[in-house]
Amino acid sequence: MNAPAPAIPGKICLVTGATSGIGRETALGLARAGARVGIVGRDAGRIDETASRIRDAVPGSVIDLFLADLSSQAEVRRLAAEVRALYPRLDVLVNNAGAIFDARHLTVDGLERTWALDHLAYMQLSLELLDLMKASAPARIVNVASMAHKRGRIDLGDIDGARRYGALKAYSQAKLGNVLFTAALARRLAGTGITVNSLHPGVIASGFAAGTGGWFGVGWSLIRPFLSNPADGAATSLHLATSPEVEGVSGLYFSKCRSVPTSAAGGDRDLQERVWSLSLRQLGRPE
Repeated sequence: MNAPAPAIPGKICLVTGATSGIGRETALGLARAGARVGIVGRDAGRIDETASRIRDAVPGSVIDLFLADLSSQAEVRRLAAEVRALYPRLDVLVNNAGAIFDARHLTVDGLERTWALDHLAYMQLSLELLDLMKASAPARIVNVASMAHKRGRIDLGDIDGARRYGALKAYSQAKLGNVLFTAALARRLAGTGITVNSLHPGVIASGFAAGTGGWFGVGWSLIRPFLSNPADGAATSLHLATSPEVEGVSGLYFSKCRSVPTSAAGGDRDLQERVWSLSLRQLGRPE
């Protein structure tokens, strides 16, 4: 059984993808640590169910519900506006929402949805909430990446997979995007009191592959019973969100609550900056 997260009474935390798996366990762990927790999901029924479960498990906890489809840039902007309107401060942002899809699909913004949901949403929501977090400093941004980033390749000429698409290829590219974004943002946040780190949660029996079929979906369903449970997967997210051991630590990549090396591509500063610039253009934000 994992040790409880250090107490953080009075803190306000926001967790995306909080209605199942690692996200739900992260939100529960933060509530147990005494935080007020905002949970973000795209299904109203599942948000209500998750909030009820957390309130039952942690009597007296304050849970706020936010409904948003984070693959849509307009929805991310609306979510950020709702967060800024409700919260006087934001101490922790956990970018956790993500999925893998076996078929290529474009979002309402004309972007490949794995890249849009698993990478660009992290970046957009973080940037939208930076002013609130700076006013709340010290504050923390936690980006749930994956060991899959080590097989990822950023294809700047085909970032949307129009020429060649594969579920794992797109997912690995997006998770590498998380690692690159984390390092680039950490440099820009130096001296602000906001830290940002990424992590590998482990190979977890969660619903992240619910959007897949074919051989990948069959394979995932077969190995799922042998994977780690979501509570184990949330341990490193909770460590980065709450532990005094990582106070002031920024720009690193963690696994099993320890800093570990990224892939060579993940540590490539030139690539970090090129993906930063590309992502800002895709988000329609000035550099």
